[in-house]
Amino acid sequence: MKTAKELLLLYLENIGNPDRLVELFTEDGALELPYHASLGRNWHWEGHEVLHNFFKGIPQTFQDFKFQNIKILIETPDQVFAEYEVDVVATKTGRPYHQTYMGRLVSENGKIKLIREAMDMIAVARSLFPNGLDDIYSDKK
Repeated sequence: MKTAKELLLLYLENIGNPDRLVELFTEDGALELPYHASLGRNWHWEGHEVLHNFFKGIPQTFQDFKFQNIKILIETPDQVFAEYEVDVVATKTGRPYHQTYMGRLVSENGKIKLIREAMDMIAVARSLFPNGLDDIYSDKK
């Protein structure tokens, strides 16, 4: 049975392979990116089919998306907290995307029950939105 740390490392290593990623999750496993809500985006994905659809979008959104500089900060057999980075280019805008993620993984019976990640949403908007930050603040004018 895999520990939380082993599961996190497999998740990070296989981020470009949706089929492999889904196998790592429990049937009701979830990925949460809570700060996506601040940009008016979905922030919770649960279940194999929903997760698969989310993960298959990553290679379409970013060129050569791979995590690096992984730092495990807290570890127990069923939970792990780490920081990890990505430095890629957004496919649609051609803009750089550098991000440091903070992630907590909870495991259950050797599978991922939950991954909750935090990230800099300004970096997301600058890289992905057609008009960068202007797209966030345009309704507020």
